[in-house]
This record gives sequence, C-alpha cells and structure tokens, in this order.
Amino acid sequence: MRKRLSGFVNGCGADTKRFDRAARTAQNMAMSEIFKGNFTQQEPIPDEGIEAALEVMRSGRLHRYNLVGDEVGETGLLEREFATYTGARYVLAVASGGYAMATAMRAVGVTPGDKVLTNAFTLAPVPGAIASVGAVPVFVGVTESLTIDLEDLAAKAGEAKVLMLSHMRGHLCDMERLMEICEGAGITVIEDCAHTMGAAWKGKPSGRWGLVGCYSTQTYKHMNSGEGGFLVTDDDEIAARATILSGSYMLYGRNGTVPPAEVFERVKYETPNVSGRMDHLRAAILRPQLAKLDAQCAAWNDRYAVVEEGLRGTPGLQVVERPEAETFVGSSIQFLLLDWEDSAIGEVVSRCLKRGVELKWFGGAEPVGFTSRYDSWRYAPSERMPKSDRILRGILDMRLPLTFSLEDCAQIARIIRGEVGAVYQGQTA
Repeated sequence: MRKRLSGFVNGCGADTKRFDRAARTAQNMAMSEIFKGNFTQQEPIPDEGIEAALEVMRSGRLHRYNLVGDEVGETGLLEREFATYTGARYVLAVASGGYAMATAMRAVGVTPGDKVLTNAFTLAPVPGAIASVGAVPVFVGVTESLTIDLEDLAAKAGEAKVLMLSHMRGHLCDMERLMEICEGAGITVIEDCAHTMGAAWKGKPSGRWGLVGCYSTQTYKHMNSGEGGFLVTDDDEIAARATILSGSYMLYGRNGTVPPAEVFERVKYETPNVSGRMDHLRAAILRPQLAKLDAQCAAWNDRYAVVEEGLRGTPGLQVVERPEAETFVGSSIQFLLLDWEDSAIGEVVSRCLKRGVELKWFGGAEPVGFTSRYDSWRYAPSERMPKSDRILRGILDMRLPLTFSLEDCAQIARIIRGEVGAVYQGQTA
C-alpha cells in the first residue's frame, strides 16, 4: 500500500498537494488527542481466585505449612502446576522475585566477595539481589536489541563463575550462544525471568536454559499477587538448599515438588533459614491466573503489535526488532531515540505526559521511579561503558496493561508518533 501510494503521489503534482493537505489535517487531529487511560491499572483478580482466597481466610490457615494430614494446600498445588507449565522438576514459591534471585545465588554457592556477572541494562532488584548476599556485580553491556552483549560477556567470562542473566523488559538474547559461552567458561547461569514468564527461545521456555530460573508475581508482572515469585530448577541439591533457605522448618516434605529425602539430609545442617515463603493466600489468587496465562500473553502481544506498527517509520525513532527465534510477551514496549540530545528526549517525555501517555526514560542522570542505570547503583563499583551508555541514553519504555483496548493502543501510538515527530522536526529544522 505504501509503495503504491508513494508512486501515485510522485506521479501527480495536484494529487501530491491534496495528499499533503490531508496528511497535515490528520496530523493536526492526532496532535489534539488526549489519552485518558491509567498505565498502572491492572485487571481484577479472577473471581475463582477471590473465592479461593476467601476460603483460605475463612480457614485461618495462611501459612504454607499449616496443613492437615495429606493435604497439599494452595501453595503446594501452585508449585506443581507451575512445574507442569515450565517443564521444571522442582518449583519453589517464594515471597518475591528478588528473594528468588538471592536464594538461587546462595543455593549455587555464591559467597560474600564473589563477583557475579549481570546486565548493565536491568532494574535495581537484580544488582540489589547480588549485593544482598555480599557479592559484587560485574556489569555486561547492552546491544541495540536491548539484550546482553554476548561479545562483552565473552570478554568478561573469566571474571566470575556465576551470571545473573536479566531478560530485561522481556528481551531474550541468543540463548544457545549465551549458554555456549558460559559452559565453555564454567559459568553457572541463573535467569531473571521477571519479564519473560510465558516467553521462550526456539520453543524452550525462559528460565529453563540456566541452572536456575527466577520469576516474579509482583503486581506489574504477568501474574499478580502483589508480591511473590518462583524459583525453578532440575537440580536436586539446588532445590533442597532453596527449600531450606526459604524457611521450611524441616517440613520440606509438604512442598509441592520435593527432592529426595537423602539430599535434604546431606545439606540441612549447613543451609541457613532465610525465611521468604509464599503463603496460601497469594497462591490461591495465582492459580487461576496461571490457568489462563497463555491467553493473557496473547492479549499482551496483540496490544504490542498495534503500538509497534503505529510507531514503525517514525522519523528519528528506532523500533526494537524481535528475532524469529524469540517467543516474547509484550507486556511493555521499548523504543530508541538514539543519539538525541538529552533535552530533546526530555521534551518528548514531557509532551507525551501532557497528553496522557507515560513514558519512562532510562537515560536520565538520576533515578526516577523504577528507572536507573548501572552507574546509579553506587554500592556496585563500575567502569564507564561508552557503547552501552549510548544505548541506555536512548531507551524509552512504556507499560501495556491489559486494561487498555486495541483502540487505546492505536491512540497511544499516534500520540507518541506525533510528539516524537514534532520534536525531531524541531531538531532538524
């Protein structure tokens, strides 16, 4: 359609003028639109989850190990169901995604002073989890695909024995190549899948490539329990250590997925209790959400596709292309304003906000809300990374809650396109 229209316009002077007038009229109309939606409004908890939560509250038995006889309980059932969903042998439901990451590091043997590789482009809970166990983050660069820079990873592979890989904002790198690098260097991979629950690389779920996968069920993730998370692994000893770390009080036989008893006997006296269990109440509201997770992921991708198509071709704006091998979940969308002046990016953010569209900028010198950069985390020493700094300066990010309709998403894209175009035109005039 675009090629046919372009050829028609180029061949007809009068029609070109009419076309330009129509385009200007459409742009003026778009520039007057105001979006009225709420970027933090999530869908309600399913009725089945509300009823299950009420049953838990009526029982008074919220603690995951407060069970009767052979009763499994909501938390144990959730663990079994998530194990089926991911294909993992063991699942541990915990208090948060950050707790899952810290527990994973303790379980694989990270000790105070150890270095742990991780993404320069991530959110603060990732280096925070590393720091919480006394370890030291070593930051690896980011590419224009918003994934970990595998060349930089290979160059730094000798600096640490563990990689905390953040699939930041749902972007998966070439996982086969990453595992090849890490296995060749003897690096244990822990995956932070806070933004990739339901995603996969070449059909293999995120969280199932490394030794341990960690997920979040915080309100803005793919399942909502306010706070919460999962740790998944196929390794008997990692699962046993994580279970004891979470505070099992030697009641680990009541978990939903249980390693052999002899493994617990081997590790129970040397593994501390760092309590962080999930309770039955949160598990009760998560189970119905897990049952419809795939449908939710498809709905997010529908919204993502509308916004992406609306932004594609905007002068000065770079869409992040998704590789064919990646099955992603578009619960947020990112785009790049590469090599723009900071003031111009700030103007785009401000102009969009005035029209109801909330964009987050990862290039700001100071942390704002959840946005921060590797040089913001002063508890984690870092060296300048010029190539990554250029990319981080240009990243704009936006949530896509399922409370938005497809029409909402189309309007949001028009607003962003109009404001980016106006600022870009002003820069290049």
